[in-house]
Amino acid sequence: MTDTKHSKVLIIGSGPAGYTAAIYAARANLSPLMVTGYEPGGQLMITSDVENYPGFAEKIEGPWLMEQMKLQAEKVGTKTISDMIASVDFKSRPFKATGDSGTVYTADTVIISTGAKARWLGIPSEEKFRGRGVSACATCDGFFYKNKEVLVVGGGNSAVEEALFLANICSKVTLIHRRDSLRAEKIMQDRLFKNSKIQVIWDTALEEVIGDNTGMTGAKIKNLKTGAITEIKAHGLFVAIGHVPATDIFKGKLDMDANGYIITAADSTATNIPGVFAAGDVTDHTYRQAVTAAGMGCMAALEADRFLAKQDSTRQSEAAE
Repeated sequence: MTDTKHSKVLIIGSGPAGYTAAIYAARANLSPLMVTGYEPGGQLMITSDVENYPGFAEKIEGPWLMEQMKLQAEKVGTKTISDMIASVDFKSRPFKATGDSGTVYTADTVIISTGAKARWLGIPSEEKFRGRGVSACATCDGFFYKNKEVLVVGGGNSAVEEALFLANICSKVTLIHRRDSLRAEKIMQDRLFKNSKIQVIWDTALEEVIGDNTGMTGAKIKNLKTGAITEIKAHGLFVAIGHVPATDIFKGKLDMDANGYIITAADSTATNIPGVFAAGDVTDHTYRQAVTAAGMGCMAALEADRFLAKQDSTRQSEAAE
């Protein structure tokens, strides 16, 4: 027999957006149910040091912050379930989501907070030094390389933004790009080329991250035209080749942009399906910060509460007629 669980608010995915939505929904007496996925906490679970989340004078660990959010959400009444949503049906209410476990989750409203993951190069040494020199977020980790030399891999807006940001902190920034021209907007390229602290190495790919038990110490790079491999010293590597939103199960169910990010209404977390909301990195390809994700989680919960209140008011009016 299929196990079915119903809730007023179903939160799909965890992380700052999901946990904040859960806290606000629970405090509104909506008894939210959160299906966390198999990697609860999102990208902060692989962020060792967090220094830019408001409220903490000393650096904190990403996994610890996520655990505190989870505990707070559960303390105020959120029920969390470790399951992975495999499919959704938003065609009628109550909405329906089916987990890998076979459990069917029905809900009056849904908040999607499945997040996004950085697109990585896919080389073994990158994984080995992730968190020990290798990062995908300059605003998160750039401070740790103050007055040090770093590398940035990429050629689009994200890579140029990372390089410009790091140039304010680091002694030298080397941008490595596999082509002979950048894809970034012209105005951003102009800023990059005018910055004396930034060097661009063209037609080159990163082959290997080099380091020891203290962390990254450099990298091997390959010229794609000549095949020559050289070694370059650096304390940090920032991979900026884009992000991948976790939206596969929502394709064809919700409006998305060309990159797979869920489209929401202006100044809102509302999707094109009334009663379905999206918050955090799953809809944000611009900022991708824990604090902005948390803010959107708050918005989603408040909007879900208003949506439910309006539905109740409509039903009461119809019953009175």
